[in-house]
Amino acid sequence: MNILWLSQLVPYPPKGGVLQRSFHLIRELTRYHTVDLIAFNQQSLMSLFFGDMEDALSVANQELGTFCRHIAFVPLECDQRRYGKHLLALKSLFSQDPYTINWMKSEAYHQQVEKFLNENSYHVVHFDTISLVPYMEHIDDIPMVLDHHNIESHMLFRRAENENNRFMKWYFAQEGRRLKEVEKRVCPEFTLNITCSDIDSDRLVKLTGAGFVETIPNGVDTEYFVPSDSITQQKSLLFVGTLNWYPNVEAVRFIAYEIWPRIKSVEPSVSIDIIGANPPEDICRFAEKEVDFHVHGFVDDVRPYIDQAAIYVCPINDGGGTKLKILDALAMQKAIVAHPIACEGIAVEEGKNVLFAETGDEYVVHIRRLLADDDERRLLGESARQLIEEHYDYHSVGRKLARLFEACIDTD
Repeated sequence: MNILWLSQLVPYPPKGGVLQRSFHLIRELTRYHTVDLIAFNQQSLMSLFFGDMEDALSVANQELGTFCRHIAFVPLECDQRRYGKHLLALKSLFSQDPYTINWMKSEAYHQQVEKFLNENSYHVVHFDTISLVPYMEHIDDIPMVLDHHNIESHMLFRRAENENNRFMKWYFAQEGRRLKEVEKRVCPEFTLNITCSDIDSDRLVKLTGAGFVETIPNGVDTEYFVPSDSITQQKSLLFVGTLNWYPNVEAVRFIAYEIWPRIKSVEPSVSIDIIGANPPEDICRFAEKEVDFHVHGFVDDVRPYIDQAAIYVCPINDGGGTKLKILDALAMQKAIVAHPIACEGIAVEEGKNVLFAETGDEYVVHIRRLLADDDERRLLGESARQLIEEHYDYHSVGRKLARLFEACIDTD
């Protein structure tokens, strides 16, 4: 069958987060069906990995072209002018649709969708985020699938709760309310809605009443993320996450200002590596003063850092969906200390393949215990890898997605 995949980003390189999910789902889907791709080129995202935009698109086109049939990249309009996103966010306060919908409205994208539909015959059209629903108007009598990487309104309400700035708290809350109405209106129109976790599937059904909702979990390339036999640095910690994403920024600040002084006072030889593009300036300055606090920025291959770390620390307490950084660490057989929200939607068990903590003191207690007990660290890691192999391998995830797409035709 032929599938048209509409994407909010160029799904390359598969370096964490939504890039990783989209890349692997498309690649796995092409094992069973033909996929054409229309993707927005988000320059701010591509610039994290490439210095030259023309080169970035050329490499992405070449790599994605090894499994996609037809590909088109479209510039994101608000990237084309200075402060474009900020101006659009302000303008959206007075528009019919919320910012989450407005930021991907593009005449050039409309034209590409029309072109692909006129030149090809499709059995299913996949929308990779709710922000792409303006392009539903082109679809006539073709089953449609909508992917929810997060339940976006829920994530905005959670962000509003955690926000201290009064104006931003109000802004996120009103955006969440308006987007909730969009979700309630459009989700039932799709043949299939997919989410990253059973928790989000339940949330979506309760929110929208959509009938056909299935979980397609975030996964792991288990042939890439494989633990090695390298020697672990005995008192080393690690955090990984792109640092222009607000939950990751707050997590790193929590590590620096809440966990680090506490653990350093009782474990003077402990060290930590912070991996992720665009680290905030205050964290870079903090690292200059703390000899064992290492901020590396973006690294092309995170596996050696995960391998060498004794403990993976993830105090993320905001955002939505499931965290691929946790899945990667589980696959690399790491002992993990994390906030429960960081593991939301992942079938981990407290004490079996992860330890939960919320306060700085709780993190220190768990970290000290694991640093002192090699056997507990090893058992947590072995259980973590087993969980990934049984439930989160991308081959099995992709196979399930392919079957669901086939079911869309049968139920249409």
